[in-house]
Amino acid sequence: MRRRDVITLLGVAAAWPLAAHAQTYPSRPITLIVPLPPGVGTDAIARTIAEYMKGSLGQPIVVENSTGAGGTVATARAMRATPDGYTLSIGNLGTHVVSPATYPNIQYHPLNDFEPVAMLATTAYWLVARKDLPPKDVKELIAWLKANPDKVSAAMVGSGGIDQVVGTFFQQKTGTRFQFIPYRGGPPILQDLIAGHIDMYLGAATATFGQVRSGQLKAYAVFARSRWFAAPDVPSTAEVGLSDLTIPFWMGMWAPKGTPKDVIGKINAAVVAALTDDAVRQRLRDQGVEPPSPEQQTPEAFAIFHKAEVEKWWPFIKSASIRAQ
Repeated sequence: MRRRDVITLLGVAAAWPLAAHAQTYPSRPITLIVPLPPGVGTDAIARTIAEYMKGSLGQPIVVENSTGAGGTVATARAMRATPDGYTLSIGNLGTHVVSPATYPNIQYHPLNDFEPVAMLATTAYWLVARKDLPPKDVKELIAWLKANPDKVSAAMVGSGGIDQVVGTFFQQKTGTRFQFIPYRGGPPILQDLIAGHIDMYLGAATATFGQVRSGQLKAYAVFARSRWFAAPDVPSTAEVGLSDLTIPFWMGMWAPKGTPKDVIGKINAAVVAALTDDAVRQRLRDQGVEPPSPEQQTPEAFAIFHKAEVEKWWPFIKSASIRAQ
């Protein structure tokens, strides 16, 4: 047999495992690594979509929650997993854009070490405050903050996270100054806001929506171009003259770098099927989030979007010297 023929046969043989893998995937349970606590926010969204996906893929989907270091430890573990489609990474603007820029000794690059699968959902970021804070609207609030520099307290989860980035971005766009007070998590922030021990919180709208709806907190503005569907009475920053102060909060899914494209395609198809199911869409809206538009649901579109978010926020984080402590 000629040497060229031997090389050709070896190449075909080497391709057989990948081809067989793509044809049979998935043949065992899939693990979703969520770098956040169970039960709320991104975790709840992931579980809602995963419940539908397991029917489409015909295999159980196991959600593993692993917290710490702004989600970077769990995300690094997902990056190191075998790129076969059986370990996926779930995250959001905070865990897959902000934390890699603010935490030390990062072991991965969010763009270079993962294959984008799909954007899962979007929701709003907004500014809420204790119910007896004097300003009546966001314009009065900005004037009041300027008149009282560094005298107002704003809660944030940890340090070097999305809350601090959003708060600093708000300060830059409005020319205001206030003090950041770090907390270990969302529940104590809510308790202190309701009790009046802290003045403001700039965070995901889903985290405080119930308290705003019940009148325990007041909402000043949604950081968006249009109003949030779940709270149509709260103005957007764009409509009050702060068009640059828009911060979509999004959630997504990735696979380790090198995962076969056919496998990525099967996972993406399962996500898209979930996002077009009426029951799933209603459950997502009940949680305060919306599926992305159809043109944003492809891996290619998600890759472009994710890259744009990194290119937007990393220079700002560097210029603002935001670091996790």
